[in-house]
Amino acid sequence: MKFAFYIVLAAIVLALVAAQVGLLSGQRPGDLGVKDGRLKPPSNTRNSVSSQAALMADHPQRAYASIDPLPMKAGGASASLKTLEAVLSAMPGVTVVEQRPDYVYAQAQTRWLKFVDDVEFWANPASNAIEVRSASRLGREDFGVNRQRIEKIRAAYLAAP
Repeated sequence: MKFAFYIVLAAIVLALVAAQVGLLSGQRPGDLGVKDGRLKPPSNTRNSVSSQAALMADHPQRAYASIDPLPMKAGGASASLKTLEAVLSAMPGVTVVEQRPDYVYAQAQTRWLKFVDDVEFWANPASNAIEVRSASRLGREDFGVNRQRIEKIRAAYLAAP
């Protein structure tokens, strides 16, 4: 029993060391952004959400990934994205990496293991909404973390003036 404890303890220490040197952060995908009026499709595994999942009828994770877009604020896309940037900047572990007049890209990093998720927002003029996508870089299952993050962002965004 004591031996098993030391094995588990060693595994935890190794995971924390690997995280601190960046081995669990993954690589930023090269295909993020808006292409042909769409954000990148959701992952083929249960580790992402997208407000555009319904556009991909044959996608294996369409139902799991589906999430509502954010509504535009009264000031239109510019005001909406400024509010969104303020919300993201106030969230622990979230860093806004790229800002354009119609697009925001952020990275969300977990505290202990330093996993990184890519979070995108696009002000879609056709739907008058902010399309969202959040996906884990590593792993096949996110245990609902991306959905929870987007819903926290939604609540803060809606509460903001």
